[in-house]
Amino acid sequence: MTKRKWMIKNGTFAVLQNEKPVLRGYMVIEDDLITYIGEEQPKVEENMEIIDGTHLFFMPGLMNTHGHTAMSLLRGYGDDLALQVWLQEKMWPMEAKFTADDVYWGTSLSVIEMLKGGTTTFLDMYDHMDQVAAVTEQSGMRGVLTRGVIGLCPPDVQNHKLKEATAFAKDWHGKADGRITTMISPHAPYTCPPDYIEKFVQTAYDLDLPIHTHMSETVTEVEQNVRDYGLRPVAHLQKLGVFSRPALVAHAVHLTDEEIEILATHKVAVSHNPGSNLKLASGVARVPELLKAGVTVSLGTDGPASNNNLDMFEEMRLAALIHKGVSGDPTAVPAVESLRMGTEYGAKSLFLDGVGTLAPGMKADFIALNTDQAHFLPHTDFISHAVYSASAKDVEHVWVDGKQVVKNGICLTLDEEKIRREAQSAFERLLTL
Repeated sequence: MTKRKWMIKNGTFAVLQNEKPVLRGYMVIEDDLITYIGEEQPKVEENMEIIDGTHLFFMPGLMNTHGHTAMSLLRGYGDDLALQVWLQEKMWPMEAKFTADDVYWGTSLSVIEMLKGGTTTFLDMYDHMDQVAAVTEQSGMRGVLTRGVIGLCPPDVQNHKLKEATAFAKDWHGKADGRITTMISPHAPYTCPPDYIEKFVQTAYDLDLPIHTHMSETVTEVEQNVRDYGLRPVAHLQKLGVFSRPALVAHAVHLTDEEIEILATHKVAVSHNPGSNLKLASGVARVPELLKAGVTVSLGTDGPASNNNLDMFEEMRLAALIHKGVSGDPTAVPAVESLRMGTEYGAKSLFLDGVGTLAPGMKADFIALNTDQAHFLPHTDFISHAVYSASAKDVEHVWVDGKQVVKNGICLTLDEEKIRREAQSAFERLLTL
């Protein structure tokens, strides 16, 4: 079969792995891979499609490393509450009513929002994950998917959930032309008994998969862990063997110096969720210290009910700003480091090879921002503009695996009008139950 080869000319590109992180020139894509990026114009081959990149800033696709996409159906349903109140009184009672169809439409709504906002890869931890996988496959997006399991239930129910999580991970890993990978996810140390978490660790070994869990999101959670098990969450999970596997923890807001060293030693990655942590008043993670210790820190939105959007530009901006404010150090998280957290470090956190940067041999997962707008002028520093000035609404085009999935702000793979209608209907039905 003839390979599709095409070229972008006159583009401005974010090449964060280079000494100069912005390059003006050309990029060549062959099928699903970038084969050239540079200032010199490559040879134009016969029948090669050429796209003019003037007024466009090309970046690696953004990577949302923690979320619960179907919770878009609960956006605005329970705001301005403490985490445990929000979960126990608002979220969990409504989520208990969710059907597979609700998860399908809630996920579809989130995927539309993410794709149109420049997110090409997302992690999802939820229930009815076959529905999430089906949406991911149809959308053309890249998904790291995991059946999140809460273990506050009788042993027979625990066993059923573990079997379900195991079957999903086996069935979907590597599917959708490799765009879907899977993880193993006990929800959190405060929702899963220790012996149950150990079973998930064994499953991760059996399937050779990474582990993802919530950890140290609130002071209350840390204190409860000490009361129940005599250990803070980091030492607790270390003792249970979680960090003996490749692991990604969400939040990690409340850490001691010793805990940061443990995470660094075990190469545990952290998904920093600044928007959600601020909204739920969970606190501000020690990101500069984590980065300094060599911990891979990426960015996530968390669910759309605790954020309340899926705008990864907003997360990059928050990550660059709040640590300056908290530390009193304007260099705490520079714009280029924040952009790496949203792209390159995201790929590393999700244990994905071949994505996260624009370079020859990398997957053609990239986005184009419209820079012909007032808030992008003057054209001084495109990295700065992307982090401090841009938003999801500036994304014009999106490609995943070399295929265009958003063109001129319109999603090409999903029926947005139908999804909006069905999502609203699903929420209205949930209210009547």
